[in-house]
Amino acid sequence: MKQKKFGAGGPDVSVIGQGTWYLDRGDRKAAIAALRRGIETGMTHIDTAEMYGDAELVIADAIAGLLREKLFLVSKVLPSNASRRGTITACERSLKRLKTDHLDCYLLHWRGSYPFEETVAAFDELVAAGKIRSWGVSNFDCDDLDELLDVAGAGKIACNQVLYHLHERAIEHAVIPWCEKHGVAVVAYSPFGHDEFPSARSKGGEVLQAIADAHKATPRQVALTFLTRALSVLAIPKASSAEHAADNAGAGDLKLSEQDIAALDQAFPRGPKPRGLPML
Repeated sequence: MKQKKFGAGGPDVSVIGQGTWYLDRGDRKAAIAALRRGIETGMTHIDTAEMYGDAELVIADAIAGLLREKLFLVSKVLPSNASRRGTITACERSLKRLKTDHLDCYLLHWRGSYPFEETVAAFDELVAAGKIRSWGVSNFDCDDLDELLDVAGAGKIACNQVLYHLHERAIEHAVIPWCEKHGVAVVAYSPFGHDEFPSARSKGGEVLQAIADAHKATPRQVALTFLTRALSVLAIPKASSAEHAADNAGAGDLKLSEQDIAALDQAFPRGPKPRGLPML
């Protein structure tokens, strides 16, 4: 499994991680098995949020008995809780649910009404207390990142988690370049789209399949490898079964040629720059 730096001076993290949105809504045993299989295959970066129902509890069961230092756990605070006191309380609640003493990164889920000064002060307090090792954001466009950088200072923002899949490449216009300039990791959520993965009968799907066949891989592995081709980008696909998790992990060692990337770029054009940052 390839690894990349998680932010400026951050640790090396698996390029393919594990998302957990809606993970609590299916079969719990299957979800735990998927997470454990993912960890076994090197996907030690596990992402969750207080908004994701009981996902934190499912993760706690999945990682029970494992060496904590080999995992990279991320959770998020809701904007409605992102006051200084509210952020700290929300983090402590997530730590309790995950049955761990620290998070490797803690994110503001999207921009809300609380001033950045309050949330950043809480993040700094949590870092000083050893409850989180870094912090970042999710669903931030460049203007939000500029404002946050002015408040926090250089080198503080570890990551920006954003929507990114073959049919939604808007972040390539400005967000990825901004993050690369400032040493911020880009984490792609919903990298297969929300029920939008290309059909095998579509023109794009045919291109995916042809490249997959040439590499003895799967279309989803090809998609993940394409999306994480930039040095700063990691991805966190969700898996509902152990088999699906193992398939996702296969992207961690796949290499695409320049011709492959050009073919995918043509099959799934990034389109014009949108007025606002797409998000789910």
